[in-house]
Amino acid sequence: MELELFTTYGQGSWQEQFRQTVTFKEDSQAENQVVNLYPEVRFETLEGFGGAITDSAAYVYSLMSDEQKKELITTYFSPDRMNYRMVRIHMDSCDFSTEMYEAMEDSQDTELSTFSFDRTEKYIMPMLRDAQEAAGRPLELMLSPWSPPAFMKTNGSRVQGGSIRPEFRKMWADYICRYIKEFRDRGYKVKRISLQNEPKAVQTWDSCIYTSKQEKEFLRDFMYPSLKEHGMEDVEIFIWDHNKERVYERVKEIVDSETDKMVTGVAFHWYSGDHFEALDLVRRHFPDKKMIISESCIEYSKFNEADIVKSAARLSHEMIGDLNNGMSAFYDWNLLLDEKGGPNHVGNYCHAPFLFDTQNKRLLPQLIQQHFEHFSHYLIPGSVRIGFSRYTEEIDVTAYERPDGKITAIFLNKADRLLPVCLRMNGQMAQMLLFPESVTTAMIE
Repeated sequence: MELELFTTYGQGSWQEQFRQTVTFKEDSQAENQVVNLYPEVRFETLEGFGGAITDSAAYVYSLMSDEQKKELITTYFSPDRMNYRMVRIHMDSCDFSTEMYEAMEDSQDTELSTFSFDRTEKYIMPMLRDAQEAAGRPLELMLSPWSPPAFMKTNGSRVQGGSIRPEFRKMWADYICRYIKEFRDRGYKVKRISLQNEPKAVQTWDSCIYTSKQEKEFLRDFMYPSLKEHGMEDVEIFIWDHNKERVYERVKEIVDSETDKMVTGVAFHWYSGDHFEALDLVRRHFPDKKMIISESCIEYSKFNEADIVKSAARLSHEMIGDLNNGMSAFYDWNLLLDEKGGPNHVGNYCHAPFLFDTQNKRLLPQLIQQHFEHFSHYLIPGSVRIGFSRYTEEIDVTAYERPDGKITAIFLNKADRLLPVCLRMNGQMAQMLLFPESVTTAMIE
């Protein structure tokens, strides 16, 4: 067997990326510095990777030259590069919009005759069209609402939380179905929705609160029946769509004998920390429910935007931990932002794999883009996670068998020094060195 290695370390300059080939030899019976791979131990199947085309990302995209647009879109969606096959899109505005907007404002319009898709058409649709063309296949869309229209809410506003007024729940479910229809009428595949982005968060931007009881009632009595009424039973429904520290409780409180068939899975974010054990609890107690990370990024309000090496390592650590505890699909947050980490109508700036310097008209690929490519390029959809063991917590590991039979393992060295690895599989062993603060993909033929 041969082992192909691709490594990115440091700040990811071309001098800090390299490939090498290592030959497996008969197991030397080494006991130290070993990472074992067990292809016969199999877990969940990977659906793939993607990211969010937000209003902000698409607005910045509109400022770029055709050549820059092609570079960005090809990097993300070409099967030869990051191979993104999924896109998350917000319904109505979110914090990463250039302004607040909603598709209709008439509380008496129960037929949704005044519903307008124009604001989504303005920026999001041109970027989505280019993405699907670069992918060469239909992209799978996930739609998520940040807030119902202001007139439907208890506080009469898109911001500062509030809840949906009970008398508007049917109208709101039909409104979500209308968004699905608008995308489908334009030839796009809407695969899944979440019921509410961050239903626990009272934000200065678009937000809406649902207790688990409220979310369950909306799902059971309004959203699921509305999907059936509109012939959209194939659309997957994901609950929660918030941080991981309460993900197990939310699933436990919503999924019962009546709602089980309505819930495809649970979506979660990373902003409250690892909580990998919470995912493991969901996997063990609700094994038929998919788990997806629907949003993950470096928030400038929490992390040092200057320390790109540690920021990239944090996100790769998150990715590996989620994969190892049952995650089947990953959505990055904004695919593109400006040099400030916006635009954002409330100043909630974040990092992204690509930034665009709007003053100097320069596209700026970031280190996290290279880290993400280690996962999305090599772990192709249909790959099955396999068993492993590692000798130190300083190395994060995940491993998969791809549909083509190749074994792919990804190693994150979190230490600031070289770490050796004796990679062992099927009675053979290969010697590796992991560079400090690096990510390495190993492909076994």
